[in-house]
Amino acid sequence: MKSLKFFLLIGILVIGMTANLNAQTLMRTNQALNARQQSIVAIAAFTAKGDLTGLQKALSNGLDAGLTINESKEVLVHLYAYCGFPRSIQGINTLMAVIEARKAKGITDKTGKEATPIKDSGTKYERGKKVLKTLTGQPEKEPKTGYAAFSPEIEVFLKEHLFADIFERDILNYADRELATISTLISLGGVEPMLRGHLGIGLRVGLTELQLWQTLSLIESSVGKKEADAGKQVLSEVIKFRKE
Repeated sequence: MKSLKFFLLIGILVIGMTANLNAQTLMRTNQALNARQQSIVAIAAFTAKGDLTGLQKALSNGLDAGLTINESKEVLVHLYAYCGFPRSIQGINTLMAVIEARKAKGITDKTGKEATPIKDSGTKYERGKKVLKTLTGQPEKEPKTGYAAFSPEIEVFLKEHLFADIFERDILNYADRELATISTLISLGGVEPMLRGHLGIGLRVGLTELQLWQTLSLIESSVGKKEADAGKQVLSEVIKFRKE
């Protein structure tokens, strides 16, 4: 009799745990982009395209949605690694103008936190490798192949600068950075292999499938159907691969 009660109790606990996990999965699956995240998508998309009029509105909407000045600036700084210094600096100049215009209207925007100083004593290359492994969940392949073997210089630049200097800055979390990166790559177009990789990373660091589909819808309405359709095809492939 005691054994029966024990197994019944175990069964109830297992059912309860399963239901809780299913509820958490359902909540994660159904989670849409919030206003702050939608602003990151818009800021990245308009910056990549060089649409300063659209960017001006997106930056103002982002501040209204809860992005701090430093977070907005960090999105624009982050983007130079993907769409170049000219677009990034134009974006920063636009942000400065937006802040001044809002001040003239009596709006005081929150500055926000600064990046925490890096305490890791490792070399930037090793720190970058560590960040990349965290993002992808995969150890680095050796020996080097492809572009990394053909141009070891750029492989070092990626590790030391992109994944150490930039990704280690904690003003934005990894999910925010990937959302900005994905939005930029979709808007640029013609970089499907990189987009494929970052969509996988985005799902790994906490973005949901629904959020990525919503990102594509936002880009379709702000940038164009052609770019969004190409992104939809890549996202479909990524989701199919992950399920298989």
